Amino acid sequence: MRGYTMDKDDYLKRLRRVEGQVRGIQRLIDEDTYCIDVLTQISAATKALQSVAIGLLEQHIDHCVMAAAGDPDEAKAKVAEATRAIERLVRS
Repeated sequence: MRGYTMDKDDYLKRLRRVEGQVRGIQRLIDEDTYCIDVLTQISAATKALQSVAIGLLEQHIDHCVMAAAGDPDEAKAKVAEATRAIERLVRS
């Protein structure tokens, strides 16, 4: 079982909302909407995706990293994995 399994429905709901936001952005572009208005909507969709990512990362640490805590080598690998995920999030 994955760390996010208990909240899977919530994540799917949030991702569907982001999907709707992206479709809305496409519509704005299609309708030649003012650039700043389009950028505002892109920012909102980006923040929503970042929120999902942070939630998944938190659950990964709570579930996967903590489960590995009994084995120092496995714990070190899980912490390194989480660190690389954080680095990817920071760069995006």
